[in-house]
Amino acid sequence: MEDIRFYRASEKPYGAFSNLHRRPVEFEGETFPTSEHAYQAGKPRKAEVRRWLMAAPSPALLAMAAHGLYYWDVTPGWSRTKFDRMRGVLYAKFTQHEDLRTLLLSTGDARLVETATVDNEVNRLWGEVNGQGRNMLGELLMELRTRLRLEEASQDDRAAA
Repeated sequence: MEDIRFYRASEKPYGAFSNLHRRPVEFEGETFPTSEHAYQAGKPRKAEVRRWLMAAPSPALLAMAAHGLYYWDVTPGWSRTKFDRMRGVLYAKFTQHEDLRTLLLSTGDARLVETATVDNEVNRLWGEVNGQGRNMLGELLMELRTRLRLEEASQDDRAAA
């Protein structure tokens, strides 16, 4: 199986898979400038910490700040809920932007891999570094790709009936 690797939001065409890619996402009744913003908005326990994170001058700085939060600033249960939140954010992103949906579906059955260059725990959780890591962003994107195909097939079946 072919791998499609992505990392930098500015890379064409697959940089759009990055959560730092600048495309607005409406999630939980709010519009965020990126999917990273939508995801990280759920992490802080306190409203003032959330406001501080959302005011970061770039999605990369937002991610860095959010990864550095103290335990007591993080919503209880975050480690159990963060993947479901990311799943919801990705669904919103790829269903609100037809071009992104088309791009994701165009990847066929390729393995999608966020390929980071800096070796740390966060990069090995969401992606891979030197071939090592859980690649959760890639896994969730592949799961979403399957979901979108099933939804499309279901719509086609209803239209044919």
